[in-house]
Amino acid sequence: MKVVGVIPARYGSTRLPGKPLADICGKPMIWWVYSRVQEISEFSELLVATDDERILSACKKYGIDAVMTRNDHPTGANRLQEVSESVSADFYIQINGDEPLIDCCAVKVAIPNEIPDGVEFGTNIITKITQPSHVLDPSNIKVVFDNEMNALYMSRTPIPYPFKSIDYQYYKHVGILGYNKKMLDFYKSSKPGRFERIEGIDTLRFLDYGKQLKFIEVQEYNSLSVDTMSDLEYVRARVAGNLK
Repeated sequence: MKVVGVIPARYGSTRLPGKPLADICGKPMIWWVYSRVQEISEFSELLVATDDERILSACKKYGIDAVMTRNDHPTGANRLQEVSESVSADFYIQINGDEPLIDCCAVKVAIPNEIPDGVEFGTNIITKITQPSHVLDPSNIKVVFDNEMNALYMSRTPIPYPFKSIDYQYYKHVGILGYNKKMLDFYKSSKPGRFERIEGIDTLRFLDYGKQLKFIEVQEYNSLSVDTMSDLEYVRARVAGNLK
């Protein structure tokens, strides 16, 4: 099975513009992400998909495989789909370009042992929520699934609601996803469904239309998406060895 890792990297972040190029101990953030994920031997190819010549130039400077994609993609899945038109693979793994401390073990888990034939199929990494306050945080996407780990729903609110019992382990999605080509093509050709429009969660597109999305659990996922200057300063300190 040919598996391609794709790191979407756009320049126009709302809260931290140009963050793929943010300096972390002398190297741009995208270099740290790529260097960590490059250790995954299961990838036949690993590349950055960007919408900006500045990011492309930085990738070339550091020997990072990169391709230019359109600058009007609303989501990472759209950008992956464009990549899939020119890079053939059985499965594509979407890797966040703003996680310089990304856990490679969690990325590898997103690669399925087998892919169902002839249907749209995807994987989504989840982990247990260990802090009660995180259950209430709408930025943490809570997930529910059946006994076979097939996705049932995702929400910014606590689900299921603890009405008759509080004896429940909550889970959240951590932003590492995988798709076969049919799933990516479906995403491109479809419009946001009812629940995606309500919740503002891109991945709900697949559940709105009844596509198979398999949740895979990882333990103690502690990576950090860099969204603010304080996040960036924290990561710089971690990389420099000033924080554990």
